[in-house]
Amino acid sequence: MDQRQATDSGDREKGKYTLIRNEDDSQLGIYDKPLPCFGCGIGWFSFLLGFLFPLMWYYATFLYFGNYYRKDPRERAGLAASAIAAMACSVLLLIVVLILLL
Repeated sequence: MDQRQATDSGDREKGKYTLIRNEDDSQLGIYDKPLPCFGCGIGWFSFLLGFLFPLMWYYATFLYFGNYYRKDPRERAGLAASAIAAMACSVLLLIVVLILLL
C-alpha cells in the first residue's frame, strides 16, 4: 500500500471525503460542452427566430421528429416548443386562408 492510499484510508476514518475517480482523467462529459447557437441550443434559437422567420419552426419540427435530441437531450424542450409553434402557425394560417376563401 503506497502513501496515497494510506492517507485516503486515514481521511475516511476522520469522516472526510475521498476522490473516487482518477485526478489525471479530465475528460469533459457530453453535457459539459455548451449548446450550439449562442449556448441556447438549436431548438430555442429556432423558436425565437421563428417569430421573424416562421420557417425556422418547421425546420426545428423536422429535427424534433427526426430524433435530433438523442444526440443531446438538452435540445428536446426547445425543439418541442418550436414544433408546437409550427402547429399553431399552421392552424392560424389555415383559418386565415379559410376566411379569405369564404
